[in-house]
Amino acid sequence: MKNMPKRFKHRKVQKGTIRGLATRGHTVEFGEWGLQALQPGWISARHLEAGRVAANRAAPGSRVTIRVFPHKPITSIPAETRMGKGKGEPEYWAAVVKTGTVIFEIGSTDEETARLALNRVAHKLPVNCRLIKRRVR
Repeated sequence: MKNMPKRFKHRKVQKGTIRGLATRGHTVEFGEWGLQALQPGWISARHLEAGRVAANRAAPGSRVTIRVFPHKPITSIPAETRMGKGKGEPEYWAAVVKTGTVIFEIGSTDEETARLALNRVAHKLPVNCRLIKRRVR
């Protein structure tokens, strides 16, 4: 599963800064349990794929939802290259995650299995996360 956009407007984008708390995507919507980011950062497509595989193996038969998508191309210059010569080529794709964003959700399973699966996913991610439960409205 190649996690990158089918089309994109710009091949290279600026780094930018991640400020503030998430105002969208900060509640559990599709499952019963969610994994919420406690710090901002970039999550690469490889991290997301590793988390998806870990969740599906830990909780077979449950519904795993990934709430973020890697839209941002991250560039780098090859090692031992002199200064100058412009910006590097795109290396990988990353999802920009603010504090409070729900990254993974899991449903159709019991609490113990969901905790185990999301704990395994949290160990694959480069940001600190916490487990949250869906609010009853």
